[in-house]
Amino acid sequence: MRLKDKVALVTGAGSGIGRAVALRFANEGASVAASDISIANAQETASMIEELGGRTIALSGDVSVGEDAKAMVEATVSEFGRLDILLNSAGISARNALPEGASPETIWDKVIEVNLKGTYLVSWFAVPEMEKAGGGSIINLASTMGLVGYPAGFGGGFNPYPPSKGGVVQFTRTLAIDSARKNIRVNCLCPGFVATNFTKALTDDPETNAFLEELHPMGRLGRPEEVANAALYLASDDASYVTGVALTVDGGYTAQ
Repeated sequence: MRLKDKVALVTGAGSGIGRAVALRFANEGASVAASDISIANAQETASMIEELGGRTIALSGDVSVGEDAKAMVEATVSEFGRLDILLNSAGISARNALPEGASPETIWDKVIEVNLKGTYLVSWFAVPEMEKAGGGSIINLASTMGLVGYPAGFGGGFNPYPPSKGGVVQFTRTLAIDSARKNIRVNCLCPGFVATNFTKALTDDPETNAFLEELHPMGRLGRPEEVANAALYLASDDASYVTGVALTVDGGYTAQ
């Protein structure tokens, strides 16, 4: 087991990539605090972990609110005694940020708050606890859209999602440099388009789905489990000399 006796906090653990990572970590021996904006979804993930025989708690909160971010970290340490791994997976897109009719400014602010500020806040409270534990690994969920722009004609010009994920990439690099002497590694994952509830509005349309598949040299979308495997590598001691990296898991998307 590659994460035996480790303690992990996973935000956005109620579905998609976050859930896949929480389950993968638990399978590898970690105790997992599964956090989500929806307590019902977090509890469902926790139940799945318990069925695997893992130790877990379900947490709920808004990562973009400082007190909630602090409470997630404190609850994890209170339950398991330490914090070794943080996966910042909680995120939204302009498609699901706010109800229809919201202003462009409101949508921009909300996406930046959750995706970038939320990653910052949970990390802010996690780093001191990792220092106490002697080190740790922070993994931020960015995106290929944090490295390149949306394809022409896809409506990305004023979309706040790519800038929010580009910010996560840069935050990852700067925090990695600052935390290196504390034995805390900080990396991010940049998935291509992955088939989850997050992308369901796109993949439910056959024409759009075919367009997205064609963008990837491997000719298909990714699976949450494939991103979880990469997260496991970054969380484990196998990546002991890896920090400040934006690791693409994208079927060749950014190689073009």
